[in-house]
Amino acid sequence: MSQMLTIGQLASRAGVDVQTVLYYERRNILSATGRKKPDFTIDHPGFRFYAEDAVDKIRFIKNAQQLGFTLQEISGLLKLKVSHKSHCGVVKKKAEAKLKEVHEKLLGLKALENALFELISACRRKTRTDPCPILKSLEIHMRSGRKK
Repeated sequence: MSQMLTIGQLASRAGVDVQTVLYYERRNILSATGRKKPDFTIDHPGFRFYAEDAVDKIRFIKNAQQLGFTLQEISGLLKLKVSHKSHCGVVKKKAEAKLKEVHEKLLGLKALENALFELISACRRKTRTDPCPILKSLEIHMRSGRKK
């Protein structure tokens, strides 16, 4: 039988803090295996205990987050992981959708980089800031209600 871990042990082994474990519980992507009431009071909700595989689950979550997956998407991936009826093609489609999203973000960041480069290039060294093209550009965007 595998060893049960307290929330502190789980957090330590997974390389996260206890608040992260609690957050994942609130988001319903991680759950305690059981609870044990402390000896000192009946009204205490008890201590959470987790199976050792919860460490791997948290690492999976953190790795997926580093790839840009949201917790909602990760929840779906975890469900596919435990399903014997799922096919790798489903996971591939999710990864392709994430790749497309990342590509679109990169295009947006490249456009932002170009805009900032042009503003910086246009900026002339002056002692006053009122004619500064960067500040003027930001003022125009604020007035027009455009969000960049």
